[in-house]
Amino acid sequence: MQEVSLYTDGACSGNPGPGGYGTVMIFGAHRRELSAGFFRTTNNRMEVMAVIAGLGELKRPCKVNVCSDSKYLVDSMNGNWPLKWKARAWKKVGGGRVENVDLWEQMIVLADRHQLSFQWVKGHAGHEENEACDQLAVAASLQKNLPSDIGYEEAETRKKAQIHLFD
Repeated sequence: MQEVSLYTDGACSGNPGPGGYGTVMIFGAHRRELSAGFFRTTNNRMEVMAVIAGLGELKRPCKVNVCSDSKYLVDSMNGNWPLKWKARAWKKVGGGRVENVDLWEQMIVLADRHQLSFQWVKGHAGHEENEACDQLAVAASLQKNLPSDIGYEEAETRKKAQIHLFD
């Protein structure tokens, strides 16, 4: 099984606000960088989307070491939370709906295909690849005419519809 190092970061100006993700993939002597931005999203969505983008590029099952400065992402995956949330119909232990369900559903599918490990690194602390991902993410978030983050917009629409049900 081929081994891949996947470095990721998300950025958001405001939360929600314009955001982007950056991904650096290293396999053997090969290096690939990915990034994209959205005009209204959240930092947590960009952190998760960065991993999904990288894993989505892999053509066959791989052993992937994911390195991220997002505790939200790393703790969720190391704790196997997405599968636990799914088993509870996407409800948190204390009640309330889990956020970013659309992305966690994609992550579950990708995690089933690949052998994943997640490692947390401190952000903005000089880690070379994490800094490269941050630069990619910020640059992506600053581009003109950014597309919509459909998953974020749909979740916001659902929240507003629920609020009006109780007015």
